[in-house]
Amino acid sequence: MRFQIPQFIDVEDKIFGPFTLKQFIYMAGGASVAVIGVVFLGVFLGLLVASPIIVLAGALAFYKVNNRPFINILESAFRYMTKDKLYIWNKKEPEESDQAGTSSEKYSTLIVPNLSESKLKSMNWELDVKKKEGEALEKAGR
Repeated sequence: MRFQIPQFIDVEDKIFGPFTLKQFIYMAGGASVAVIGVVFLGVFLGLLVASPIIVLAGALAFYKVNNRPFINILESAFRYMTKDKLYIWNKKEPEESDQAGTSSEKYSTLIVPNLSESKLKSMNWELDVKKKEGEALEKAGR
């Protein structure tokens, strides 16, 4: 038994003459806004007000960016505008122009703090005290 496999499934069907259903709906919406604008506002003012909507309808129907429909671009732009953004600032150290600057010279100027034994003990004691205080607060909260 043989089955027929559909071909060209990524191509939309032309329903209204040379237009697909989506293209026809976009163009009909743009034309209806133009007609309503002309009826209520007069020819000049109506077309002036409706012209951005007519251009948008034409772009939605026919314009593609990187073989993607224009509606996808508008959706991505809307999501970008409404989504929270995270700005991270990385401070860059100024480079000296007169120094040749090999990587070994760059790391030779690195300053490592010198911790004495007494400083380490005091830091350890402070951490232990804060840890025990936090545990006591947790037990009291339960």
